[in-house]
Amino acid sequence: QVQLVESGGGLVQAGGSLRLSCAASARTSSTNFMDWFRQAPGKERELVARIFWTSGNNYVADSLKGRFTISRDIAKNTMYLQMNSLKPDDTAVYYCHSNTATRDYWGQGTQVTVSS
Repeated sequence: QVQLVESGGGLVQAGGSLRLSCAASARTSSTNFMDWFRQAPGKERELVARIFWTSGNNYVADSLKGRFTISRDIAKNTMYLQMNSLKPDDTAVYYCHSNTATRDYWGQGTQVTVSS
C-alpha cells in the first residue's frame, strides 16, 4: 500500500511563494504519472499540473503557466509544485495523485491560503 503525503502548504501573502511536496511512502516502478489537483471552497477539484514519472514530461494548466512549476525526484519518490506570485484565487486544498499500472492513489491534501 502506497501512501502519499503532502507538505509545504500554509499561509502566504499575495505575491509570495510556496513549494509543495508529495512524498510516496514506497517506491513504485509502475507509476505512470503524478498530478497536483486543487479544490477551492464551493468549487470543483481542478487539475493544476501533471508530470510523467519516467520521462519527466509535464503539463501545467494554461492559467497557471509562468507561475507554477511541477517537478519530481525519482530517487526520493517525491513530486514538487513550486508556486510563485501567488494570488488569493490560488487559495485551496492541494492534493497529489498518483496513477500506477494497478491503481490510483490520493494524498489527504494540504491547505494553501493566500491573503490579499
